[in-house]
Amino acid sequence: MPNPLSYLTDQLENWRQAGTYQRLRVLESACLPVANFDGREVIHLASNNYLGLADHPKLVEAECEAARKYGAGSGAVRTISGTMSLHMELERRIAAFKNVEACVVFQSGFAANAGTVAAILTPEDHIISDELNHASIIDGCRLSKAKIHVFRHRDAAHAEEKLAALADTPGRKLLITDGVFSMDGDIGALPQLTELAERYGAIMMVDDAHASGVLGRNGRGTVDHFNLHGRVHIQVGTLSKAVGVLGGYVCGSRDLIEFLYHRARPFLFSTSHPPAVAAACIAAFEILEKEPERIEKLWSNTRFFQKGLHENGLSTGASETPITPIMVGEAAMAHAFSRALFEEGVYATGIGYPTVPQGKARIRTIVTAAHTEDVLSRAIEIIARVAKRMGIVAHMAAN
Repeated sequence: MPNPLSYLTDQLENWRQAGTYQRLRVLESACLPVANFDGREVIHLASNNYLGLADHPKLVEAECEAARKYGAGSGAVRTISGTMSLHMELERRIAAFKNVEACVVFQSGFAANAGTVAAILTPEDHIISDELNHASIIDGCRLSKAKIHVFRHRDAAHAEEKLAALADTPGRKLLITDGVFSMDGDIGALPQLTELAERYGAIMMVDDAHASGVLGRNGRGTVDHFNLHGRVHIQVGTLSKAVGVLGGYVCGSRDLIEFLYHRARPFLFSTSHPPAVAAACIAAFEILEKEPERIEKLWSNTRFFQKGLHENGLSTGASETPITPIMVGEAAMAHAFSRALFEEGVYATGIGYPTVPQGKARIRTIVTAAHTEDVLSRAIEIIARVAKRMGIVAHMAAN
């Protein structure tokens, strides 16, 4: 009998032939600067663990204590019986940290973005979105069934054209951007977009997943970085990157959060975080408040690493943050580069189309506060040597 899913097998084989097939690498240690993957020790440049909190003793102890006291799981969604005191404490802690009225925690940053956009808009409304916004924003826009208007990346003038054209059109307008763009590491045009939102009466929303714990005082994000407190209506953040644990959150007015409690589908239909996760997140925010030197070290390591790459003729594109792409060009070459680096002792992920545009494939690297300069120097040497051997340095120079 024919297999109705055989077309999937064909597609997998096409990816193998094109050199873009990727298998999952298996982490066999804690998420450390030098970690064990697939039975070998490698320099780990492929995580979002910006501040090195994923294995911090205070987070681990908070998890253990919460599990002993409250058990392994909550047993229900938040709106039935799954709201625990730890969840409410975490939301209060984040709201105070972000200087907003209220906060709601979601099971992931993806759910926070997609669930929020889909909840607050209708098919009669309009979304004005940066062309490189995260996939979770794009999916939320589609789920909302609102009309989508895309502006050129970080181009506030183009965003204004879109808003001006909608000025007399019925429906709400949502202007949305990433705070830090996850593939290029550049910072969104939030100050200019916020001014436009005010001028045209639009809702201003920022996804600060890669800015949380990285930009602003103690890692408060792009709103704090640009001193836009009280002017951005919806802030999305993550608990899965710099915070080192799991989840996402939305910050804003009390009414916004109450509305999401009632209408955000991922919140309504997903079991709440295990108590251990909530407790570890609370411990992480305590560290953010008390140890700003971790963020200083993150940026020091970033400058050191990027300088070393540049000195070896490698392009890091438009990066302004610890997200450091090494531009390659073609997807097959990026994946081959990634595999060769792994064999030499560096784990950095190859990324190509459709995650990034055709011809703009890259290796994406992220240093953390936990890396030492000795380890980063070793990584730079390996990356430069493999890039030269594969002709990547010469290719980038020609382009």
